[in-house]
Amino acid sequence: MALSFTRNLVGPRIDERLIGFLDSWRAPVSDPDVVAAYELLTDFIMGGGKRIRPQLCYWGWCGAGGADCDEIISAAAALELCHAGLLIHDDIMDGSDLRRGHATVHRRLAALHQGPGSDTFGQAAGILLGTLSLAWADALLSSCGVEPARLRVAHHLFDAMRSEVISGQYLDMLAQLRAGVSVQQALTVVRYKTAKYTVERPLQIGGALAGAPPELLDAYSRVGLPLGEAFQLRDDVLGTFGSSAETGKSALDDLRDGKHTVLFAHAVQRATPAQRTYLRTWHGNPELTEERAGELRSILVETGALAEVEGMIAERVREAVAAIGAAPIAAEVRETLTVLAGELAHRDR
Repeated sequence: MALSFTRNLVGPRIDERLIGFLDSWRAPVSDPDVVAAYELLTDFIMGGGKRIRPQLCYWGWCGAGGADCDEIISAAAALELCHAGLLIHDDIMDGSDLRRGHATVHRRLAALHQGPGSDTFGQAAGILLGTLSLAWADALLSSCGVEPARLRVAHHLFDAMRSEVISGQYLDMLAQLRAGVSVQQALTVVRYKTAKYTVERPLQIGGALAGAPPELLDAYSRVGLPLGEAFQLRDDVLGTFGSSAETGKSALDDLRDGKHTVLFAHAVQRATPAQRTYLRTWHGNPELTEERAGELRSILVETGALAEVEGMIAERVREAVAAIGAAPIAAEVRETLTVLAGELAHRDR
């Protein structure tokens, strides 16, 4: 399922604002290689993505009574710049080759300067471009034009969001070093790496920009945490069972990287000794073939891990939809968030 409902309403305006902002932040020096790097970053930011976080920020604003205006579009667009920077860094840490159906930023940078040291250059340059995108996010949010007192509250939430997602990413990396990560530990990674960052905080940031009272920010949390967890659980399923043509990422990356997802944790917990040995032999093995990956997927199905995660997704969507229904927001916003909840949890890419 594509994310179509709200993107058709908000997405083009977010893109238009991003284009205008990026055009105003061209390379400050005329060196052609620096110019090429800036163009590559712009191409990545504008070359796809679902604009989930900007959409949720926008509807968080509307739910708090904010009127449609350019200021919230600018603030929401800042979240996409933050997301782009984090994706670039994430791909470097994971050693990923594909993102959104194209070569990742660090691979594209390496290809610009082929020869000895090109891979190291690509990674280092990718870190710089990812950091630049994160800096631009601060610049755009700070200059969005919302009343200063409200902006300060929203910026505090923005700062908290960045601290949380970095902590979640660090936990994710630690999990790959630790043996026997439990379901609960994997869920902690989900909460901090994705749920708060993807849904809860964007809703709250939009609400705070519109002057939302604490009760509404709490309601957004009750919506955001279960829906964000459902989103990541779906991402884990797609990362293992999805089509690379649909997801734009390799279907082997998570398995080769040894990602300790909730899906994998459930499989280890339920596996027979023989299945557990196979999982531990090939999960995280860089020599994993598609044939071996097919066996891993079969174990995930046979142990009931896939069905368990699908049940967890459904349960969290029900919880989020109930929280949307109870939130003190207008009917239009409630309807939009309800539709978006289904799209986030049941997407195919």
